[in-house]
Amino acid sequence: MNPPGRRTAAVLALATALAAPFEGLRNYAYLDPARIPTICYGSITGVKLGDHKTDEQCKALLGEEMLVRVQTVDRCVPGLPINMLAAWASAIYNTGEQLVCNVKTSTAARLLKAGQLIEACHQLLRWNKATVGGVLVPLPGLTRRRAAEEELCLTP
Repeated sequence: MNPPGRRTAAVLALATALAAPFEGLRNYAYLDPARIPTICYGSITGVKLGDHKTDEQCKALLGEEMLVRVQTVDRCVPGLPINMLAAWASAIYNTGEQLVCNVKTSTAARLLKAGQLIEACHQLLRWNKATVGGVLVPLPGLTRRRAAEEELCLTP
C-alpha cells in the first residue's frame, strides 16, 4: 500500500485520534454490545473469539481500516474539508458506509450530496443507537462519540 498523501495523512491522524478513545483498546476478541466479535479498536473484520493481537498490531489495524473509511467518504462525498472528512470517517468506522454513501436510506448522505454540509453534520447525533437484544437503543458511549464527531465536523 502506498503511503497516504499529506492531506489524507492529516485526516487519518484526526479520525484515528477521535475514534480510538471511544473504541477503546482490547487485545483479545470479545463480543460488543450488539454481540459482534470485535478486537483492538473496534475491528470486526474476520474476528473470531479467542483471537489476540499486540498493541502494535492493533494500532496498525486501526490505521489500515481508518484509511479505507477516509477513502470511502472521499469517494462518496469528494472534496470535504479535512475536519468534516475526519468526522465522517470516524463515524462510518463505527456505523458503516451507508451513513455517507446511501442517499436512499440516509438523510446525512442526501444532505452531503446536496452540499448542505452543516445540516449533514447535525445528522451525526441521530446515529447513537445499536441493536441490543433485538431492540434499537441509544448507547451512552455512542451518544458521546457522535457529539464529538459533530463538534469536529462543525469546527473549521
